[in-house]
Amino acid sequence: MHPTGENHGGYESMRAPVHTASYTRPTARMVEALRDVSAATACAKLHQMGITRTFIDGPVPLHREPDVKVTGGAVTLQFLPQREDVFNGAEQEDIERKTPLWGVLESVRPGDVLVVSAHGSHFTGCLGDMLVRYFKLRGGAGIVVDGRVRDAARIRELGVPVWCTGVTPHYASQTELFPSAFNVPVGVGGSLVTPGDLIVADEDGAVVVPQDKAVPLAEDSLLHQDREAFARLRLDQGARLSDYYPLSGESLTEYRAYVASRTAD
Repeated sequence: MHPTGENHGGYESMRAPVHTASYTRPTARMVEALRDVSAATACAKLHQMGITRTFIDGPVPLHREPDVKVTGGAVTLQFLPQREDVFNGAEQEDIERKTPLWGVLESVRPGDVLVVSAHGSHFTGCLGDMLVRYFKLRGGAGIVVDGRVRDAARIRELGVPVWCTGVTPHYASQTELFPSAFNVPVGVGGSLVTPGDLIVADEDGAVVVPQDKAVPLAEDSLLHQDREAFARLRLDQGARLSDYYPLSGESLTEYRAYVASRTAD
């Protein structure tokens, strides 16, 4: 209802929630290939491939366990600023269940990662206990929110890995944003995320991996991580940093001999 009392249509008169009719989810092979790849390595390797804006700036783990990690295909949710003649948060609970906030949760399949564009808002609680609970029951793997969540203690109890910018007591439409579209391309923390992109998130944050880069990136990344593990071993044994990081020359030859001996065993 318009502030003057006149009905100007608002959200009820808008077309059905905007979403992509169909998109391609990543294959199990793509997801599995990235399972042991860290966010830092994925980000670095994508940079070397010429894709430089992959880090989702802002969200950090709500759960601070050192082994927090998630890999999966993205489903997306977009929030936009409220406007009085379109959506002003009134009758929020009845209206929201007709919005993309409910729609995206109904679209979740096992292994999906929900990515939420909330413009870094400090006030909008994009998701809370009930919605995250349903996400878990649908088989969702993890959530990345460019904004805040609420019911933090209950979300931690659910055990769903969540990356967000903080917490708030506000519900999703209480302040300046409203859910406007789902499974559409979104801007999240300075990065573009399209439905079906892969997300790799750990303690260092969340990174977007295009599907066609997943397998080659994983192969190169695991080799890179193995070389770093060897270098770390040698440094712990007293070697000089300049000799073993990065590996080159004699240290690279030594690494190859190390791999050969390990394979022989």
